[in-house]
Amino acid sequence: MMTFSEDQIALAAEYALGTLDASERAQVDAAMANDPDFAAVVAAWDRRLAELTAMVGPIEPRSEVWERIRAEIAQSVTNDLQRGAGTIAGSIGSSFDRPATADILVFRGRVQRWRNIAALTSATAAALVAIVATQIYRPDLLPAGLRPEPRVQIVQTPAPASAQYVAVLQQDGNSPAFILTVDEATKRFTVRKVGAQPEAGKSFELWIVSDKFQRPQSLGVIGGDEFTARQLLTRYDADTINQATYAVTVEPEGGSPTGVATGPIVFTGKLVESVPGAPPR
Repeated sequence: MMTFSEDQIALAAEYALGTLDASERAQVDAAMANDPDFAAVVAAWDRRLAELTAMVGPIEPRSEVWERIRAEIAQSVTNDLQRGAGTIAGSIGSSFDRPATADILVFRGRVQRWRNIAALTSATAAALVAIVATQIYRPDLLPAGLRPEPRVQIVQTPAPASAQYVAVLQQDGNSPAFILTVDEATKRFTVRKVGAQPEAGKSFELWIVSDKFQRPQSLGVIGGDEFTARQLLTRYDADTINQATYAVTVEPEGGSPTGVATGPIVFTGKLVESVPGAPPR
């Protein structure tokens, strides 16, 4: 973007503020029409001032204010006529002082212009500080567009603890081969290998047995690691899961190829509640 002089920036600010006379406004209008960068500077000042006007609603002046304005206008017209007469008389005299006087007037104009800009900048900064402070302490005093969004505090209530069930899978009351645990809420089960030793080329497979099924349903091959966890019980209701018998068979490596138990049942067990769920509130 083009770099502008201090006078050009001051003109843009006063244009946005509305303090220029008719000839100066015409100059700024022409400059904006020919220079998009200068038009952007004026637009930036408009945005800054809009933040101030957004805080103030329309107020109808009192009747005496209008009377004082009319009186000031009448007095200003009288003074202009008097100054015009003095200017005509002075033009008859020497013209040597005109260049110096013109320079002084230009300098005074610049000084006044920058005083206006300084005052405007200070007022803008003070207004923004006031807006921020009001948003924090008294947001109800601001117009709807400037009020901060209400803070919504999300309180996360921990989920109630679900019941836990466990079954010891063993043969004839001997030492346990596997321990099966089931989470009531998620229906996720975990099989822990305790004492079972698989045969070479064979796999242990877990089954759920219930009078609701025509035949046992496979829950998958028990892996070679200490723990095997799956979520294959989600297809069954809670009563079926809790009342069923769980059995382990010896199958060909990788599990039954037909989906039906082919090997002997070596370990069985039933679930019992080991950890009660949270009572309803």
